[in-house]
Amino acid sequence: MLTAALLLTACGNQEEQLKERAAELCKYIPDHELREESRPYMTEDFYNVLDTMFNHLPEFEAMDHEWLYYFVTGNGGTIADFDVVGVEQTDKSHATATISVRQKWEDGSFDPSSDVEEHRLAMEKVGGKWLIADFDGHKADCIRHIAINREEQAVRAAISDYLVSEIGEQYLKGELCIPTLMMIHEEDGLFMGDFWVMWYNVAGDTLKCVSGGNHAGAITMSKEDGKYKVTGFEQAVDGAGNVASAKRIFGSYYDIYENVHASEQVREAVRKEQLQEYVKRNNLNVRYYQDYGWPAVEI
Repeated sequence: MLTAALLLTACGNQEEQLKERAAELCKYIPDHELREESRPYMTEDFYNVLDTMFNHLPEFEAMDHEWLYYFVTGNGGTIADFDVVGVEQTDKSHATATISVRQKWEDGSFDPSSDVEEHRLAMEKVGGKWLIADFDGHKADCIRHIAINREEQAVRAAISDYLVSEIGEQYLKGELCIPTLMMIHEEDGLFMGDFWVMWYNVAGDTLKCVSGGNHAGAITMSKEDGKYKVTGFEQAVDGAGNVASAKRIFGSYYDIYENVHASEQVREAVRKEQLQEYVKRNNLNVRYYQDYGWPAVEI
């Protein structure tokens, strides 16, 4: 009887220790951002997956998938309040904590419109310490999203390379040729878009546009040895036949194309976003871009 009582006490103490550790780990669950100080509290592979999601993908990609980017979030000014309900240890190095989460305001009061949600925190024992290994199964979601994004980026890179080498040759050259890609529709190797090809010179901290133009149409691509290659580009013609050719090329997606093409605000927003990516990717000391005769725009 005494032995059984001691075993029960030991099990109870172990569960309590796991609950305390889970409560500590909850502080490092991503909420709007992945903090560098969370690294020691996560398994290496889980942190690396999250680091890719938060810090190495374009921001708009994450924002399109808020349930990936914001793991636990309120709705403007609230903070997640965690309560560890229980922990189930499945083997010597794996356990799952059940956590209830409710949003509270920054002054500590609870948001009356916020429901209590239940979440699962996967824990793994590494080097004698329990670490966050997953949260609500989002690790697999992130891995899938990263793979999709890398495929999309490979397509965009192939299109950009083609536009630079084939279309960019038609313009007065500057130091850098940076296309703007506004994708309209993609299916079965066909990529419809409103594409702008622009040449820039670097003047101090500013990209100064020296030439460029619009090339809307449909690009066909094939994949060979794991790499995408442009095999054709049908463009909308200039002048009087522009609308007719665009309607033929874009078909049922013409209205989407026209809405994008006609909006300078949309075009400049996409241009700015893609210039930001280019500057970051190529480690350029650039803060602005500027068209001739127009004020500089902060990137």
